[in-house]
Amino acid sequence: MEPIDAVNETLSASGAHSLTDFAIRFGINLFVIFVLVRLLYYPLRKNRDFLFTFFLFNIINFLICFLLSSAKLKMGFAFGLFAIFSILRYRTVTVPVREMGYFFISVTLGIINALTTSEQGMVMLVIANLVILSVAWIIDHKIRVIHENFKEVIYDRIDLISPDKREEMINDLRQRTGLNIHRVEFSRIDFFKDTARIFVFYNDYRNDAEVAIGEGGDDD
Repeated sequence: MEPIDAVNETLSASGAHSLTDFAIRFGINLFVIFVLVRLLYYPLRKNRDFLFTFFLFNIINFLICFLLSSAKLKMGFAFGLFAIFSILRYRTVTVPVREMGYFFISVTLGIINALTTSEQGMVMLVIANLVILSVAWIIDHKIRVIHENFKEVIYDRIDLISPDKREEMINDLRQRTGLNIHRVEFSRIDFFKDTARIFVFYNDYRNDAEVAIGEGGDDD
């Protein structure tokens, strides 16, 4: 066999191996990000904007890491991406904390699936993906914790704003709003109009601020 033919065969085999490795890794990554975003995140949030963002960042991040990965670049490259995305977090519009959590999970999945070495094996890669999905599912779907929400209210019972009538005021607000209010804070009192601007605080299992943001993202 000619030396040139031997080199060509080696390059062809290497290329086929790389293509197979890419297909397997991309398939795993695509399946995992679909489960995370479409089956775990979207049923609770119903926000298509974040759905698009999570998919796009994950796939682009995976392609960048896979195509530019090398033994010398892997660790520094991964931390560099996290640094860039951390800066973007503070240079863009306000994003709910929960969505930021899903965003970083999406980025992490792309890095793990692209940069895991062959020595660690595909079994370890699958286990790592399953661990991340399991933790996200348990924390977001199975563990329910009380969240303190608040709303701004223009209150017209100015006769109840004195401290000694605070309990009566809270009971009146509970009856009129239907919320289980447990405390209030005054923002402004207008004796000319006989009104007070107050913040009412109540406990619930959902974060109403996040729900309002999530519902506002689907206007189109």
